[in-house]
Amino acid sequence: QVQLVESGGGLVQAGGSLRLSCAASGSIRTVYAMGWYRQAPGKQRESVADITLGKTNYADSVKGRFTISRDNAKNMVYLQMNSLKPEDTAVYYCGLKTGYGRSPSWGQGTQVTVSS
Repeated sequence: QVQLVESGGGLVQAGGSLRLSCAASGSIRTVYAMGWYRQAPGKQRESVADITLGKTNYADSVKGRFTISRDNAKNMVYLQMNSLKPEDTAVYYCGLKTGYGRSPSWGQGTQVTVSS
Protein backbone atom coordinates (compact mmCIF):
# COMPACT_ATOMS: atom_id res chain seq x y z
CA GLN A 1 0.00 0.00 0.00
CA VAL A 2 1.18 3.48 -0.91
CA GLN A 3 -0.02 6.71 0.63
CA LEU A 4 0.52 10.11 -0.98
CA VAL A 5 -0.17 13.45 0.67
CA GLU A 6 -0.04 16.75 -1.20
CA SER A 7 0.33 20.18 0.33
CA GLY A 8 1.06 23.76 -0.70
CA GLY A 9 -2.00 24.69 -2.70
CA GLY A 10 -3.84 27.94 -2.27
CA LEU A 11 -5.18 31.09 -3.87
CA VAL A 12 -2.84 33.35 -5.81
CA GLN A 13 -3.14 36.14 -8.33
CA ALA A 14 -2.14 35.69 -11.94
CA GLY A 15 1.62 35.92 -12.26
CA GLY A 16 2.21 34.60 -8.76
CA SER A 17 3.95 31.46 -7.58
CA LEU A 18 3.22 28.38 -5.50
CA ARG A 19 5.29 25.39 -4.43
CA LEU A 20 3.55 22.05 -4.06
CA SER A 21 4.94 19.16 -2.03
CA CYS A 22 4.09 15.47 -2.06
CA ALA A 23 5.14 12.96 0.57
CA ALA A 24 4.96 9.26 -0.25
CA SER A 25 4.88 6.55 2.38
CA GLY A 26 3.94 2.92 2.83
CA SER A 27 5.14 -0.19 1.08
CA ILE A 28 7.27 1.37 -1.62
CA ARG A 29 9.83 -1.06 -2.99
CA THR A 30 10.68 0.79 -6.16
CA VAL A 31 9.64 4.04 -7.83
CA TYR A 32 9.23 3.83 -11.58
CA ALA A 33 7.61 7.25 -11.92
CA MET A 34 6.45 10.06 -9.70
CA GLY A 35 4.80 13.26 -10.76
CA TRP A 36 2.03 15.83 -10.74
CA TYR A 37 -1.35 15.76 -12.44
CA ARG A 38 -4.28 18.16 -12.40
CA GLN A 39 -7.99 18.14 -13.00
CA ALA A 40 -10.03 21.25 -13.69
CA PRO A 41 -13.83 21.29 -13.35
CA GLY A 42 -15.46 19.52 -16.28
CA LYS A 43 -12.15 18.29 -17.66
CA GLN A 44 -10.16 15.08 -17.60
CA ARG A 45 -7.15 14.63 -15.41
CA GLU A 46 -3.98 15.57 -17.26
CA SER A 47 -0.29 15.11 -16.70
CA VAL A 48 1.59 18.25 -15.65
CA ALA A 49 5.10 17.03 -14.91
CA ASP A 50 6.71 13.76 -13.96
CA ILE A 51 10.03 12.05 -13.46
CA THR A 52 10.18 8.61 -15.01
CA LEU A 53 13.37 6.57 -14.65
CA GLY A 54 15.28 9.79 -14.13
CA LYS A 55 13.81 11.59 -17.12
CA THR A 56 11.81 14.76 -16.55
CA ASN A 57 8.71 15.40 -18.63
CA TYR A 58 6.51 18.49 -18.81
CA ALA A 59 3.22 19.30 -20.43
CA ASP A 60 3.62 21.88 -23.17
CA SER A 61 1.24 24.20 -21.33
CA VAL A 62 3.55 24.50 -18.31
CA LYS A 63 6.99 24.15 -19.86
CA GLY A 64 9.20 27.04 -18.85
CA ARG A 65 6.96 27.99 -15.94
CA PHE A 66 6.87 24.88 -13.73
CA THR A 67 9.77 22.89 -12.33
CA ILE A 68 9.53 19.40 -10.86
CA SER A 69 12.12 18.07 -8.44
CA ARG A 70 12.45 15.12 -6.10
CA ASP A 71 14.21 13.88 -3.02
CA ASN A 72 14.72 10.17 -3.64
CA ALA A 73 15.80 9.34 -0.10
CA LYS A 74 12.66 10.88 1.39
CA ASN A 75 10.28 9.83 -1.39
CA MET A 76 9.29 13.45 -1.84
CA VAL A 77 8.44 15.29 -5.02
CA TYR A 78 7.90 19.01 -5.49
CA LEU A 79 6.38 21.28 -8.08
CA GLN A 80 7.52 24.89 -8.26
CA MET A 81 4.90 26.84 -10.18
CA ASN A 82 5.77 30.31 -11.45
CA SER A 83 3.96 32.79 -13.67
CA LEU A 84 0.65 31.18 -12.80
CA LYS A 85 -2.31 31.73 -15.09
CA PRO A 86 -6.05 31.43 -14.42
CA GLU A 87 -6.12 28.35 -16.66
CA ASP A 88 -3.80 26.64 -14.17
CA THR A 89 -6.69 26.54 -11.71
CA ALA A 90 -7.33 22.90 -10.82
CA VAL A 91 -6.99 20.25 -8.18
CA TYR A 92 -3.40 19.04 -8.32
CA TYR A 93 -2.67 15.40 -7.55
CA CYS A 94 0.53 13.59 -6.80
CA GLY A 95 0.89 10.25 -8.55
CA LEU A 96 3.29 7.34 -8.18
CA LYS A 97 3.89 4.17 -10.18
CA THR A 98 5.98 1.28 -8.91
CA GLY A 99 6.61 -0.20 -12.33
CA TYR A 100 5.93 0.08 -16.03
CA GLY A 101 2.35 -0.90 -16.76
CA ARG A 102 1.33 -0.84 -13.10
CA SER A 103 -1.67 1.15 -11.96
CA PRO A 104 -0.81 4.44 -10.26
CA SER A 105 -1.42 5.52 -6.70
CA TRP A 106 -2.93 8.95 -6.12
CA GLY A 107 -2.97 11.49 -3.34
CA GLN A 108 -6.05 13.32 -2.16
CA GLY A 109 -5.25 16.44 -4.15
CA THR A 110 -4.61 20.06 -3.28
CA GLN A 111 -6.57 22.98 -4.72
CA VAL A 112 -4.76 25.63 -6.73
CA THR A 113 -6.79 28.69 -7.66
CA VAL A 114 -5.37 31.50 -9.77
CA SER A 115 -7.41 34.68 -9.92
CA SER A 116 -7.45 37.13 -12.81
